[in-house]
Amino acid sequence: MTRFTKWAWLAAVFAAVAMVTAGCGSDDSSPSGDAGTAAAIPTTAEAGTFQMGIEPWLGYGLWRVAEDKDLFAANGVDAKITNFNTDDEINAALASKKLDGANIATHTAMRLAAAGLPITIVLLLDQSTTADAILAPSTIASVADIKGKKVAYEEGTTSDILLRYALSKNGLTIDDVTKVPTPAADAGVAALAGRVDVAVTYEPYLTTALQKDAKWKLLFTAGENPGLISDVFVVRNEVLEERPGQVLALIKSWQSAYDEYQKDPAAGQAVIETSVGAKPGDLKTAFDGVKFYDLTENATEIVSGGTYFDTTLADVKTFATEAGLVEGDIDAQGLVDPSFVQAAGK
Repeated sequence: MTRFTKWAWLAAVFAAVAMVTAGCGSDDSSPSGDAGTAAAIPTTAEAGTFQMGIEPWLGYGLWRVAEDKDLFAANGVDAKITNFNTDDEINAALASKKLDGANIATHTAMRLAAAGLPITIVLLLDQSTTADAILAPSTIASVADIKGKKVAYEEGTTSDILLRYALSKNGLTIDDVTKVPTPAADAGVAALAGRVDVAVTYEPYLTTALQKDAKWKLLFTAGENPGLISDVFVVRNEVLEERPGQVLALIKSWQSAYDEYQKDPAAGQAVIETSVGAKPGDLKTAFDGVKFYDLTENATEIVSGGTYFDTTLADVKTFATEAGLVEGDIDAQGLVDPSFVQAAGK
């Protein structure tokens, strides 16, 4: 889950829409939503290779554990994971049908769907708990206290979404603070240097700032609204219709990887760290700020009555739209199909 500015996102979405309209073929232009009931999904994966897109983000790491432990094969599916370094690259590959499915942020799924890309969310992967946060000095006691303060954050990113949500929860809007557009890597530095009063950023920049000055703290974290900063596994609707057995096997593989990770977190983290280009042990703090979702949690979260389905999707839509990350109307709940998770749990 990279955190591109909204201008890079605009270019990515326009490119995706162009490829969809040029080569959609028989692909349905609307989300599948109720693509099928759990009972109707075949328990054996169809022949062929499922092409999955991924980026070097810890929250997608269980797929790498599944790959390392041969869990895809154990669940009867042939899957190829292709790594992408940027959001625009993975979005373009998904739109041009080079990928069958991809791992992207919740707000990204909404943005692509609003732009006309026919995809469906079939699995909630992870959420940032303390890996995204508002950084403030000890003299600031609450979010309400940042009214009128200078706030450094990168516009059109997850930091933008988090800031707007935190302000809203405290009766404020983005217009109640002095915006200081700053790259996420530099926001904490600007705060510690006294150039701004507050910073909004994410790991590893949060830990770096806290280690340099003990007077600073995490004032508000993404964990205040579980799922606000989250990632999902999306599949093209055409693939859901033609190869539902593969999708089911992949979801079972995620659970198998989750179980392996729980047995030996250190070993699982080492696999994930290596996959993102880090040395084993280097990202311990970052892992502490990320939560993986298993299928039991998915079965309650991505259906009516679940916090993610009933509340978080609406919050993401609202604040991502305000931040310019989602343009146009979208039925956020209609993007989600829980039937594959339900089938995997039987």
